Order: sequence, then structure tokens, then C-alpha cells
Amino acid sequence: MIRLWLQSLALVLALALPLAAQDDNLPDYAAFDAVATQAEDALSETKISDAQLNTLRAEMVKWRTAFSEARDVNADQIATVKSQLAALGPAPEEGATEDDVIGARRTELTEQLAKLQAPGITATEAESRADSMIRAIDKRVRERQADKLLRLSPSAANPVNWTDAASLLRWMGAWIYDETRWRFTQPVNYAELRNNAPVILGLVVMALLLLARGRRWMMRLTDWMLSKTAMRGRNIVVALVSLGQVILPTLGAILLTVALGQTSLFGPILTELLNLAPTLVFTVLMAWWLGMRIFPARPEVESALNLGEEGRAEGRIHALSLGLALAAHQLVMFWITPRAEDYLGGAGNVASDKAQAVAERADAALSVLQAPLHIFAAVGLFRMAQLLRRQARGTTDEDANAFRRKLFGWLGTGLILIALAAPVLGVVGYVSAADALIWPAVLTLGLFAAVAIVQNFLAELYVTVARGEEVRRDSLIPILGGFLVALAALPVLALIWGARVEDLIELWTSFKNGISVGGVRISPTSFITFAVVFGIGYAVTRAFQGALKTTILPKTNIDKGGQNAITSGIGYVGLFLAALMAISTAGIDLSSLAIVAGALSVGIGFGLQTIVQNFVSGIILLIERPISEGDWIEVGGQHGIVKNISVRSTVVETFDRTDVIVPNADFISGTVTNWTRGNKMGRLILPVGVAYGTDTRLVEKILTDIAQAHPLVMMSPAPYALFRGFGADSLDFEIRAILSDVNFILNVKSEMNHQIAARFAEHGIEIPFAQRDIWIRNPETLVAQPAKAAPAASPSVSAPSSPAPLGPAAGLPGNEGAGDGDGR
Repeated sequence: MIRLWLQSLALVLALALPLAAQDDNLPDYAAFDAVATQAEDALSETKISDAQLNTLRAEMVKWRTAFSEARDVNADQIATVKSQLAALGPAPEEGATEDDVIGARRTELTEQLAKLQAPGITATEAESRADSMIRAIDKRVRERQADKLLRLSPSAANPVNWTDAASLLRWMGAWIYDETRWRFTQPVNYAELRNNAPVILGLVVMALLLLARGRRWMMRLTDWMLSKTAMRGRNIVVALVSLGQVILPTLGAILLTVALGQTSLFGPILTELLNLAPTLVFTVLMAWWLGMRIFPARPEVESALNLGEEGRAEGRIHALSLGLALAAHQLVMFWITPRAEDYLGGAGNVASDKAQAVAERADAALSVLQAPLHIFAAVGLFRMAQLLRRQARGTTDEDANAFRRKLFGWLGTGLILIALAAPVLGVVGYVSAADALIWPAVLTLGLFAAVAIVQNFLAELYVTVARGEEVRRDSLIPILGGFLVALAALPVLALIWGARVEDLIELWTSFKNGISVGGVRISPTSFITFAVVFGIGYAVTRAFQGALKTTILPKTNIDKGGQNAITSGIGYVGLFLAALMAISTAGIDLSSLAIVAGALSVGIGFGLQTIVQNFVSGIILLIERPISEGDWIEVGGQHGIVKNISVRSTVVETFDRTDVIVPNADFISGTVTNWTRGNKMGRLILPVGVAYGTDTRLVEKILTDIAQAHPLVMMSPAPYALFRGFGADSLDFEIRAILSDVNFILNVKSEMNHQIAARFAEHGIEIPFAQRDIWIRNPETLVAQPAKAAPAASPSVSAPSSPAPLGPAAGLPGNEGAGDGDGR
């Protein structure tokens, strides 16, 4: 024991040593070595207290921070020396020689670089040692926490232990009675009471008023605002005012505690209870308030849970019961537990064997007192979990709130398991394990309720500012705000479930230091720097593109396609330069990632070869410009107008007003017809057929006149009509003409067809159509058996009285003309 005290004293003295600076403003490594040695010796002892571990850890964190800052000492000088060495060129290979002057300078710079790097290397080594000690301390603390959770206390189901609990309560009452009676018998206390009477009276009146009427005043004000007013932001004001239902009674409890403390009539035990009273009142009222906000009494008020009036009332009751259970747990843990051994005879200097017996009796008594609280809290938790599980019933994937309802179901299932397991563990004797399950679960429910209320408050605030109820559902801003609130609640959730503040600080330190990838350390600072610089570069690039596209390029003779190509090219170059500047400013050394990038490029080359191919094709399209925006093209059997050329694909709008997205690689590897490339002129070919026997020279003259008369037909080269040949049913002619704007080719064809039909009718020229003659073999069989054929015949068809040939003479539709169908 003496040895342990001496080691503890030495440890305290060592930790008291200042972080002295050396001549170069560096940490005092000798002092750290002494502290680290003492800390390692202390860690080797199994009886070191938790307070000593926390003190030791805090000191190691200070040293590690100092060493982390010292790692970058002489960074500028090191960079300068490295650049000087690089200017000398690569070092000669083994066996080769170089100039004596250069060699001497290289040796001098190398020695200088080693001296400059030495403090950083020493700081890195010391930082690693401090970090290892911190991890060892954290491991020791976690092991103790695990041992505490698995510690088996006397079972509350054993009636033998009930007497210890009764003794604890009896002796606690006796202590309170004795110290209060003694206080009331002291004249000095009455004198102090008389002196402070005015203040005490005023505080008591205000406290009782706030405790008795404060909550009711706020409830009436809230109901009045909901029912009698229609002002904008009413829900926001109501939410803030409703907090007064918690704040005013809690303030009354604080005033009452101060007033009773001024009387000097209460001893230390009751004084501790009075100091704890505001916390207990706040816990109960906050649970009640959360229940009222999540399960509102008014049916017209929106709730986070889709429950009916009966379900909401049940939820409010269970929320209040959980608040009462949590307050009772706080009463046991913070008022009864610290003095439990004193109440049972452990006060003062007692023998070790008696102290052990008293500690065991206190453990048994606390186990018995905690068991009813575990059961009471588990019942409320179980019923609350059932309310949550109702939300997940009948949920389908098509439901807009499917994930939210499933999350409620998962949470309810977890709470049911905890509500069933924790009381069993507590009754068996694993009180610490039961406490580690039931009370964090209750606090987690409260945290989730608070997060939901804050999210709803932010949504209401956004609706009020945006001036539209429909904005609340569709806008992204409230959703992002709610996500940030949930993200901010994660550290609180970790603390609820047993994480230490030191663990969160350590996690934050690791996060700030970043991660190392291929020798490059990426930290939040470098990431933020990269994002800011790249964002500025991106904004400048877009601004320059906009100015170029709207101000400068329209005043040049460059066509629209060329203007778009220049604008897009400048955009790509600007983004590339912005990325380079951002990487350089963030201090990311890409040379260390060369091997990693080489390995990734192989996989990317295979997995993303199509995307890369389309990207390269898009660059080629912008440079060579075989197509431009506004061109009429034909690709893959699709006709349309080019609307947009991007890096990966090109958007073509067809004449049906549908957008076809064509990969850029198809324009490079496939065949593309550009009808308007360079100019809008294009050839029209209009086939025309006339009946055999028509004057071919007359037809040729008519077609030529029609072509020459159209205003969109170019006279150079002149249009002409061709006699193509003898077709199966007609004499075939063609009009061939060059249009000044091929975009109107369909309109020109339609107009020429109208004129052709009119001129041919004027000159009596027949336009033939396909004809076929039908000859029926053995027609007499159709009338050979009229009696049999009549019932089977269709009502609209009657058999002829005598055989007759069916053909041109029969008058069948479409059978005019000769049997060969050529129209002659």
C-alpha cells in the first residue's frame, strides 16, 4: 500500500512538470520521458484508480498535441532544401562520378536536410509513444467497464436481501431525523432564519406560485394560441411557449431549493435531496412535455406518429411513466447510493472485514431497490415499443414513408427485447447490465423524440419564411436541416450508451488528423481547402464561360456550333486547372499516389472503357465538329436536330419531338448523315409515274416548269426532270432539284405534288395505280347445287341464276382494265 502511494505521488509530481520548451521552441523530451516512465510504472499496477487514469490520460493528450504540432517544424526550410537538391539533378549511380563542386554541395545539402528533419522525426516518435499510452489507458478503462457490467450482485429475488434494503431505508430515515432534529435545536439556526426570513418568504411564494400555476398558465396560453389566433408562424410560437410548461415549474423548484437552503434547518442529507429536486422535476416535466409534443391531445394537430386519439393518450401516459421511472433512478443513484455504506454502518474507520461485509449489504440493498424500478420502466418501455411497431404494420415498398415506418418497427422490436431482458438481468443480480440496457433505452427514446420535435420546428420555420404550406413537403432545405439535427444527435446518443467524452474527443482528433492513402494524408482541413478552392475555380470558369458566350462570341463570325465548342472547351480546361490548383493548395502530393493510380487505372480502363470512349469521342466531336447544335442529322436510323453535345452523349430531338440520347462513340465509329453541315442546301428527288401511252415530252416539260417555278428551288444548278424508265404499271419520271433550305424538303414535296396533280388533270394525263384481275376457275360449281348452297350463303350474297364468267365484265370493283393490269 505504501509503495502504491509513493508511486501515485511520483506520478502527480511528474505530471506537474511543465511542457518546457527547448532552445528551438520544441517540447521538452526529457520531461516527457520522465512522465512516460512514471505513467508506464503506474499502469503496471492493477490498483490504480479511475481518477488517476483520467488524469494520466489528460496529460498524455497534452503531450501528444505538442508533439503533433512539432512534427511540422522546419517544414519550409525542408521544402527549400529539397528543391535545392532537386535542382542539382539526380544523384549519380553507384560507380559513377560527378563534378566535385556539385558533389560537395549535394553532401552539404543532404546533411542540412537530415538536421532539419531530425526534430520532426523525434516528435513523431514521441507522439507515437504518447498515443500508445493513451490507447493502453483506454483499453484498461474499457476492461473495467466490461467487468462492471458483468459483475454479479446479490439477487433481488432472494428474500434474505430484502432485509438489507429495509435496513438501508430505515437507517437513512433515522439519519435524516437525527440531523434535522439537531438542526432545529440549535438557536443559531433560528437566528439565521429570522435574518433571512423576508428573502425566504419571497422565494417560497414565487416558487409555490410557479410550481402550482406555471404549467397551467402555459397550457392555457398554448390552447388559446391554437384555437383563437391565425397568425403566421403560430405553430412556431406555440412550440416555444409550450416549453414554459417545463421551464416555469423547474424554475420554481430551483427557487424553493434556494429558499429552503437559506433556512439552515436541514442537514447535509436533505440538502443533497433539495439540490437534486430541480433535476428530478425537470426530468418528469420534460418527459411529459415530449409526450405531449409527440402525442398531441388535439386531433387536428399533426403528430410524428400516425395514431388515433386512444393511441395518443396511451403514449402520453407511457411517456410520463418513463419520466417518473427515470427520476426515481436518479434519486437512487445520486442520493441513496453515495451514502448507502454509511447508512449500514460503514462510516468512519472500520476494519477491512467489516467494511467488506457492509459493502456487500449495501450492494444487496441497492439491487433490491433497483429491481422495481427496472420492472416499472420495462413495462412503460414495452408499451411504447408496441405503439412504435404499429407504424410498421401493413407497410409496402410503394409507401412514401416506408423507410420511416420500417425504422419505427425496428426500433420497437429492439425496445421490446430490452424491456424483456433488462428486468430479468436485474432480478438475477446483473444490476449494472440491466442499468446499461434499460436507462439508455429510455434516454434514447427521449432523444429521438427531441430530434423529431426539432426537425418539425425547422420545417415549420421554413414554411413560415417561404410563405407556402406546400413548400414544407417538397423542399430539400427542411430535409437537410433535419438530417443535420440527426447527425448532431449522434454524439449525444453515443454518450447515452456508455461512450466516454474522451472517446469522442479521440475520435474527433483522429478525424481531424485524417487518413493516410498511399502516403498522402487526407484530413478535413485539406478536404475543405480543396472544396473551397475548387468551388472558386468552378465559379470563375462558369462566369468566364457565360461572359464569353453572351458578350464576345456573338460579335464574331464564328457559327453557333463553333461558339459552343469553344465555350465547352474552355469549361473543360477551367475545371482541370481548378482541380490542379485545389490539389496544390490543399497540399496533396499526388506523386505518392502514382502507384495506386496506376493500379486503379487498369481496373478503370476495363470497367469504364465505354464511358472513357464516349468521353474521348465527345472531345473529338467538339474539336473536329462533324456535327453542331442545330444540325439535321441521321444516325442509327433516327432523323432529328442536334440539341446538345455533352461529354458523354449527344441529345437529338426527332421530328416527333422526342429526345434521343446517342452515345458520342456512335458518331465516331458509325455512319452519320449531316443534312445541314456547312450549308442548308440539299437535293430533292420526287418520283412521278404516268400511264402508258402518255406523251413523255409533255410530262417532262410540265415537271420541269413546276420545279423551276418553286421559290426554294435553286437555279444553279438548274432543276430538271428525268424519264427513268418503264415500270411495271407506269412510265417513271423524277424531279431533281437543289433546295436552298433542305429543312423544308417535305413542304416542297407536298407543294409540288399538288401542282403535279393539277397540271396532269388539266392536260388529261392519267396517274396509274396498281390493278389485278381475278379469274375463278369452274364458276359453274357455285350454282350447281342451289338448294344446298342457299342456307350456307351469307344473307347479303345471292347466287346468280345462270353461270356467268367473273372478270372484267362482271363489274367487280377494281377489275376495270385488261387482264395484265398495266392500265392499257
